[in-house]
Amino acid sequence: MEHLISKSSFKAKALEYFREVESSGKELVITDHGKPVLKIVPYSHDAAEALRSLRGSVLRYTDPLEPVGLEDWESLR
Repeated sequence: MEHLISKSSFKAKALEYFREVESSGKELVITDHGKPVLKIVPYSHDAAEALRSLRGSVLRYTDPLEPVGLEDWESLR
């Protein structure tokens, strides 16, 4: 469960909230005028977690040694 905190409250007690996230392991959501704008989460050094979010994102990888075409470079602009 996330804990909602306003920006002004967070600014006044940032270190206290950091310690709370560290000790409880729960997320903290910072709001601006009632809208969530930031999420503070405990650090997790799980390399597999980063890769899980990428799973299924590669649609096709047929020839990895083939040079990238100009149209591919243009699409990155």
